[in-house]
Amino acid sequence: MSASDVVVTGLGATTPLGGGVEETWDGFLAGRSGVSALEAEWVERFDLPVKIAAQLAVDPTEVLPRVEARRLDRSEQVALIAARQAWQDAGFGDDGVEPERLGVVVGTGIGGATTLLHQDDLLEQNGLRKVSPLTVPMLMPNGPAAHIGLEFSARAGVHAPVSACASGAEGLAWAWRLLQSGEADVVIAGGAEACIAAITMAGFAQSRTMSTRNDEPERASRPWDVDRDGFVLGEGAGIVVLEREEFARARGARVYARLAGVGMTADAHHITAPDPEGTWQAKAMEAAMRSGGIDPAAVGHVNAHATSTQVGDVTETVAVRKAIGDHPVLTAPKSALGHLLGAAGAVESIITILAIHHGVIPPTANVDELDPGVSLDVVTDEPRKMDLEVAINDSFGFGGHNVALAFSSA
Repeated sequence: MSASDVVVTGLGATTPLGGGVEETWDGFLAGRSGVSALEAEWVERFDLPVKIAAQLAVDPTEVLPRVEARRLDRSEQVALIAARQAWQDAGFGDDGVEPERLGVVVGTGIGGATTLLHQDDLLEQNGLRKVSPLTVPMLMPNGPAAHIGLEFSARAGVHAPVSACASGAEGLAWAWRLLQSGEADVVIAGGAEACIAAITMAGFAQSRTMSTRNDEPERASRPWDVDRDGFVLGEGAGIVVLEREEFARARGARVYARLAGVGMTADAHHITAPDPEGTWQAKAMEAAMRSGGIDPAAVGHVNAHATSTQVGDVTETVAVRKAIGDHPVLTAPKSALGHLLGAAGAVESIITILAIHHGVIPPTANVDELDPGVSLDVVTDEPRKMDLEVAINDSFGFGGHNVALAFSSA
């Protein structure tokens, strides 16, 4: 089967800004923050220096039936919620695509660590009989992808890329490859993460990568601002339905945008720090444009990974200038969402898709004074209306993973 254009027909999300895509998008445009003070007892018990996080606006237990929720890790819960939204948004009912032509690629950075910790506590305190027989299916990193595959009877392959904070974007990239190769007609793709827990908070705090602006939670995540002091941990899921264009057109599907090209590289530089030259981040963007036949001059917008760390934020802008030039307009969703780790690249791809679809770029919050090392146009304060032909979403992860996704107008 010959290569095909890949189109986006369905969107689903549950995030710190809302329980769905529309609420999340509206929250961005309104400049709301999803970051708040943590009230869990372990914050004080362990005297954590970081006492804030970007928690879900709508708890999964408010959406899922009680029995179903109890059988799923929180990362699996959010993945299913977002997948069901995306499938419905794409206009599929109980049928519409043969199972052997439907695939799933949903990544996660950490997976079911909270299940692992909880079940280990039960084992230590109460013995073997209290450990759930569902422990392994709940803790395995492929759990979110597997449950979505079961839900929709996907038999063209169910995959779970694990590449830290680039996992969700890799989900879309590998889905694009499945569709381009003709191995599937439809792929449910994205990422999920829900691991706001004592051990993750403590680990990130010890590495001094998280903001300690505890007295101003909503102002803590501040990409590119001179006073940024680290990221804010978040949770959520983003799922998109991708289709071969001819398949989508044949069934009369609404198309949000095209996933025109993808690029994936690795820094091979350091386990957590990016290559300060931004060379391989730039090459990922170049690969995305090359695979989509895109002229860099056509790229009007970059939805940046920008986590609010001192080194990473500026390095990315260096990479953008290398790969594309000085003309793209930038925004950073983590200023409102926090950092959703394995879900970040998927949720931020949805924001990129909607920016193209609606012709408006959401603002970056909390930029009081732009870092002088950032010599690019950053949208702040108010949304900016802009007709976009092409926009790129960047996602990078510990381990040196770089993923760039190039979206174009429908």
